[in-house]
This record gives sequence, C-alpha cells and structure tokens, in this order.
Amino acid sequence: MQTNNQKIADYDLVLDAKFGEIGTPEREKHEKEAYVFYMGQVISEARKAEKLTQAELAERVGMNKTYISRIEKGLIEPGISTFNKIIEALGLRMEIVKPVM
Repeated sequence: MQTNNQKIADYDLVLDAKFGEIGTPEREKHEKEAYVFYMGQVISEARKAEKLTQAELAERVGMNKTYISRIEKGLIEPGISTFNKIIEALGLRMEIVKPVM
C-alpha cells in the first residue's frame, strides 16, 4: 500500500487545481456538493447518537425512510423547513450568528 506523506500547506490551491478557482462554475458545483454531503453526515451522526433508525426519524418528521437515506448520503439537499423539522426531531437547534471579525 502506498501512502501519501505530502503536506498540504494551502488546501485552496489543491481545490483550485482540481475544481478551478473560487467563483468558477466548477468550483461552485463542487462546494455545493461538499456542503450537501457534509449536511447529510451531520444528520446521520446526530440520528445515530439519538439511537434512531432512518425509519424512526422519517416517521418523526412525516417523511419516508428513502428520503432520509438520500439526505444522509448527500444525494439531495433538504429545504430549510425540512432541515428544521429534522433538526428538531433530533433534539438539536440551529443558531444563526454573525462571526466575530
């Protein structure tokens, strides 16, 4: 097995090379896909921490298991109202804060 021991000094340079610079359609598409995947992982981990199955979560929010599965896999992005229902069903809350500069 070959390992990669290279150190990445600036991850933006790696993304620039692979997906184009910030603001390009390719980079925007990649960042959107990465965000949707990350959101799915957050939901999946929170669901597992609550010891819920996908079916149980789906029932709590009035959806079907397949929809929850697709969200967790990052295949679809839930709308904000659906996301809020899921977050509430998991006993979480979302805060919108302005970053300190």
